[in-house]
Amino acid sequence: MTIAITAASGHLGRLVVEDLLSRGVPAGQIRAIVRTPEKVQDLADRGVQVVPGDYADAASLTEALRGADKWVFISSSGPDEVRLSHHLNAIKGAKEAGVGHVIYTSIPQAEANPIGFAWVHKDTEAAVKESGLPYTFLRNNWYWENLTATLPASIEHGAIIGSVGEGRTAFASRADYAAAAGVVATAEGHVGKVYELTGDRAYSRAEIAAEVSRQAGKEVAAVNLEPAEYRKTLEGFGLPGFLAAGLADADSKISEGALAEVTDTLSTLIGRPTTTVAEAVTEALKV
Repeated sequence: MTIAITAASGHLGRLVVEDLLSRGVPAGQIRAIVRTPEKVQDLADRGVQVVPGDYADAASLTEALRGADKWVFISSSGPDEVRLSHHLNAIKGAKEAGVGHVIYTSIPQAEANPIGFAWVHKDTEAAVKESGLPYTFLRNNWYWENLTATLPASIEHGAIIGSVGEGRTAFASRADYAAAAGVVATAEGHVGKVYELTGDRAYSRAEIAAEVSRQAGKEVAAVNLEPAEYRKTLEGFGLPGFLAAGLADADSKISEGALAEVTDTLSTLIGRPTTTVAEAVTEALKV
């Protein structure tokens, strides 16, 4: 059996590879597909198949995915139209390559999610279905790392900024979601399933700020900005305009409950509780 992972040099992709190795999947049965193979030379040194493949080039993906029994299809990045183009290329390549099972990382409640860029996932899911390829959709809620990656700066300035108001988010860690992909890629019975994956509870920014304050030993406040102000602030930090706009829009929809729903599907799949706020903060503050 060959399990392929596209975007395998990214944060989530690497964790999926590591999870598969931890499950005892032989390295030679894992295929890491990346634009720049040199970035994952360490995986090649451990016996993982490393092959070139680019979401912008359907032909390259056909070759990269040929013979793959399972394909962990990690969503692309960039402006919405570019992302969808990448995804359609990938699906075309997978169809021509005869991939046995597509495991796509989507967004919660993709058909109805009000977050602006959710349509990319909705259309991608539809394209996968139309391809006729066997599939599983992993509808991942937000990653803790989306928030905790900037905690050192938040602690320095005494503020976690955003535009979510009192909205709650059912965070889980990238490792939690990677483990779900590992389970689906190595076990039977998941074809045709759509899994709404969330953390075991949803947190407000005030609750997160309180835990950060506790661990940092100083007051860190949850500061709520208007979406337009938050967008400008993110652009001031150097984020591309499309990304700043997308994140500000997502926060405004989170304030209305877009990511608050909690299921036990993720913890059931991976056989353990999901990462708590205390654990996520502790991990982020490790020196």
